[in-house]
Amino acid sequence: MTDLPAAADDKLLRIGELSRRVGVPVESLRAWERRYGLLDPSRTQGGFRLYGEDDVARVLAMRANLERGLFAAEAARLALADDVGDEPAAPGPVVDADELAAALDRFDEAGAQRALDSLLAALTLDVVLRDVLLPYLHELGERWERGEVSVAQEHFASNLIRGRLMSLARSWDRGMGPRALLACVEGERHDLPLVCFGLALRGHGWRISYLGADTPIASLAEALRTLAPDAVVVSGTVRGAFGATATKLRKIALDAPLFVAGAAADEAVARRVRGTLLSGDPVVAAETLARVRHPQ
Repeated sequence: MTDLPAAADDKLLRIGELSRRVGVPVESLRAWERRYGLLDPSRTQGGFRLYGEDDVARVLAMRANLERGLFAAEAARLALADDVGDEPAAPGPVVDADELAAALDRFDEAGAQRALDSLLAALTLDVVLRDVLLPYLHELGERWERGEVSVAQEHFASNLIRGRLMSLARSWDRGMGPRALLACVEGERHDLPLVCFGLALRGHGWRISYLGADTPIASLAEALRTLAPDAVVVSGTVRGAFGATATKLRKIALDAPLFVAGAAADEAVARRVRGTLLSGDPVVAAETLARVRHPQ
């Protein structure tokens, strides 16, 4: 990133203008710049990022690659290769997320673990979470509601994925970064989204203290007093999950910055508990919290 003389930025775009021009949300542009180095902005003397025609071309190429069905990491690699005039490298082995789904449907633990090994070897953890596991879990829930998978299949798949993700979470409380205390609201038993959030937040340098599903407010308050975290994140997925604990959560918000997340959380819930909403999927929510703590 280079600094520009004041007169040199006439034909360059700020990120909002770039977003409108290419039809890609600002949040996605920032994520592509940070994760993949897709954008190469200049800075004005006032510190604003400015983007040029090369950036526009790379974003349009990235979009086209995504529309072809490529994973984001591969789409960015090809867009960057096109930008420098290289012949795109021969694609590596295709990592088929459908193989994972098929293995889980037939209770094939070894096959599912091999598919996860391939995905994690070929893609970043954020991409695996955002583009593979979270969509799969959402679809799994819908298939269960429609009666297309059995309770046994749903439990097998969820527990296998949860076990694998928790193995990646070993030692996620170590380091020197800010600490986040994570818990599911009382009565909430679906903690996989919160595990995904914790892993994504760990990727931003945070330390994670995890209390898990169906956490009593008294237990959350005890951990808060002991750990003095930089943020408390409470997750809920079922509509109305925060209703019974709003008053108690307001007391939590007096002692640490409180954030609410998950499908059950919205701006009304955030106001009621005197916290801040983390909207979007767990990966986006983690990016938001990291940005609030360390704004760019």
